[in-house]
Amino acid sequence: MTRKRATSTIWRRRVGGQLLRWREPVMSAADAAKAMEWDQTHLSRVQRGQYRISSENVRKLCDLIGVDDQAAVDEVARVAEKPLGGGWWAPYAGRLSDAYLDFIELEAEAESIRIYHPVVIPAPLQSAGYVRELLTRAASNLTAERGEMLNSVRMARQEILTRDERPAKLHALVPEPALHARFDSGPAVMRDQIRKLIDATEMPNVTVQIVPLTAHPAFVTKGPLTLLSFRHPWVPVVSVDNPMGGTHTEEPEKVSALEEEFGLISSIALPVDESRERLEKYLEGLYE
Repeated sequence: MTRKRATSTIWRRRVGGQLLRWREPVMSAADAAKAMEWDQTHLSRVQRGQYRISSENVRKLCDLIGVDDQAAVDEVARVAEKPLGGGWWAPYAGRLSDAYLDFIELEAEAESIRIYHPVVIPAPLQSAGYVRELLTRAASNLTAERGEMLNSVRMARQEILTRDERPAKLHALVPEPALHARFDSGPAVMRDQIRKLIDATEMPNVTVQIVPLTAHPAFVTKGPLTLLSFRHPWVPVVSVDNPMGGTHTEEPEKVSALEEEFGLISSIALPVDESRERLEKYLEGLYE
């Protein structure tokens, strides 16, 4: 039996937050609740993502507060109907942190993803063998069963790049030091990983840039970050990686600051063609 999440999902909270952004400048909470035949507590909980709102009520509330962007209303109404904790990740509720589940749900809806990690290959482009090496060395108490589960989750997430409908666009900044990794299980792990990176460069929705060993430390000492952009009207989200699944924010100032950071790192990374050439040289063993 699938275990339900104890908290509302990130998208239920985002629906409520978008409705709040539309309502607040034009109508008081008291007036909006009265017009919807709710009490203010109910409206407040909808806006915080604690209560589900139907697509019908999304449209009714938007009509009351005068939202005239029909495409935006349709999108919010669509997401409002998403089942709580639905998706391929539903069976993992209770086995993964809520923060990680939130990130998976955000990633699954993203139109574009920009990602940089200063030490390892970005997750959307990791091979199964590479992930297995990272997981088994990251925690001494990780059981083989849990390690394989986490590996399966990582691989399942990569479906966003190859799905038939609206595959996500990915811009990945790959740190060149990560290509020098050595594993006890042998060099085949990195050969497979580099092949996967080269294959990714041929995908029309993927941009891969190598951040070279010669990059100034001021650029490469930044922490890992992921920038997610979505269909209108959803605001972008930035996620900063950590062992508990990351922290996510849509605060405009923080998103803007980290977008600038990504742009700066991208500006000193190798161009796309040179990045592919360097990957091919690594595969040929020309760099050690």
